[in-house]
Amino acid sequence: MTRRIHILPDTVANQIAAGEAVERPASVVKELVENALDALATQVDVVIERGGKQRIRVSDNGTGMSREDALLCFDRHATSKISVVSDLEGVGTLGFRGEALSSIVAVSRTTVETFDADEASGVGTRVATDAGRITAIDDFPRQRGTTVEVRNLFFNAPARAKFLKAVGPETRVISEALTGLALANPNVAFSFSSNGKVLLELAATGEVSTRIGQLWGNEKASSLLVVTNSEAGLELRGLVQRPDQVKSGIRRGYLFVNGRPFRATSLLRAGDRGYRTTIPVGGRPWMFLYLTVPGEGVDVNVHPAKAEVRFRDQNRVESLIEEAVKSALSTEESSATFDTQLTPPPKTEGSVSALKSADDSVPQAQMAFLIPGVEEVEAEEAEGFHELASVRQRLWQALDTYIIAETRDGLLIIDQHSAHERILFQRLMDAFETGGEEGQRLLFPLTIRLTELELACIEELSSLFLRTGFEVEGFGGETVIIRTAPNPHPYFDAERAFREMVHELTHGSELVRSARNQHERIAMTFACKTAIKAGQKLSELEMQELFDQLFATELPHHDVHGRPTVVRLSTEELGRKFGRS
Repeated sequence: MTRRIHILPDTVANQIAAGEAVERPASVVKELVENALDALATQVDVVIERGGKQRIRVSDNGTGMSREDALLCFDRHATSKISVVSDLEGVGTLGFRGEALSSIVAVSRTTVETFDADEASGVGTRVATDAGRITAIDDFPRQRGTTVEVRNLFFNAPARAKFLKAVGPETRVISEALTGLALANPNVAFSFSSNGKVLLELAATGEVSTRIGQLWGNEKASSLLVVTNSEAGLELRGLVQRPDQVKSGIRRGYLFVNGRPFRATSLLRAGDRGYRTTIPVGGRPWMFLYLTVPGEGVDVNVHPAKAEVRFRDQNRVESLIEEAVKSALSTEESSATFDTQLTPPPKTEGSVSALKSADDSVPQAQMAFLIPGVEEVEAEEAEGFHELASVRQRLWQALDTYIIAETRDGLLIIDQHSAHERILFQRLMDAFETGGEEGQRLLFPLTIRLTELELACIEELSSLFLRTGFEVEGFGGETVIIRTAPNPHPYFDAERAFREMVHELTHGSELVRSARNQHERIAMTFACKTAIKAGQKLSELEMQELFDQLFATELPHHDVHGRPTVVRLSTEELGRKFGRS
């Protein structure tokens, strides 16, 4: 009988495993740097040549290995991270499969130099391999830590090598992988060089905001807002971009769970939902979100390269993120500012350094994140509300368009049209939940001629128009009659507002297309077309009412188009402009 089933040779099995764990040079760098972080390194240096295809060298000052461990580490499933199946639940290290190094050496020529300060011999070890075969073992004097040098990646797997990209793209992917690990571990110093050129040089720091400043500049870091939320064992701390800084270009979106970088488009979309009606259509806000989840609530073992994770309750995590972002956008700090020297996100003595869970199973080498305690944040928000509520008799109208308010910390400049948009939008959305707004019966009903498309729009949305305050009836042909209309302010032109609403709803603007549902679509359009216009002179009482109503909304600092309603000008910035500081 012919036997068809056979056991693969180790060399073939190792190359197959390498195909799962080692996709490209960036995979090698990620695995080796994660090992360095698990070894409690405080300095990690990465050097590559030709995009990592010719040479990758990762050095650290971590715990290092004894000679026995240095020889054992090349075997498949050799690991110091887990021992039994139950260890996989809530695994507290970045690497744990025991496949990475064996997979790397199977498709390269690799040298490991290491020294454990506790080694009795007092000397380090150097092990050389060729396609997974150990070719040399030597004593090697060096300081504590480990250096792994990988040369000629995929030299014995040409089918894999031909799928690698050019030097530039491969270098960028490595840089991106290192960026994620550096953001997860701001208390670790990193350097990255390519073909002799230094691309990253990051000193150790205690704060995520400082690490972001190191990577993209202090101006970007200073325009981020702290987000925080917790619920039933889940905790979120992070930084998100202030709405007026959000652009439609490149998004910096980084996610971490228990100190581990991972990818999840759905969670970034949840953050985007928190920005609803505060940024322009197409805006892509930067987000740096750090989740702490109990071990049983997340599975980090679902992806060969550990790039993705699975949450036990995905919906709850998404809701946690959306609510946290929306809450951050309700604060005064989320408003636009004239200040040219911005301060970093707030700090406090209380740090959630390492974000350890109750069982202390989260990796040691993780982020330190300094933010105010919840009680402090609530106290500051309450104080800010009382301060804003006490500005009576300190409001002025400029250019018949802007309202200027004096506060303890400087000036607020409010766009009266944008502010009224936000007020009307929230008022109508709230009214929809209780049956809608009551319209006022017109003494002389309005007769309006519309196009066929506009009539179809009215017919489709007639019930919502009624709940908005417009009672509309057909009047024969292409004509409708309006018997009741809302009365949002004394300067309201019902016919003009109705015509503009119908036109926008019929032909569809970006604002209309961005709406989540028909209720939001109507409310956005109504707010836009019925709000007080720029150029309308207001009395002191009208300014005060507008001011009070604005800061009673959920998101007072942004209108429904994603434009600022408020721009801040601090006392410090005024002092700088006049040479007082």
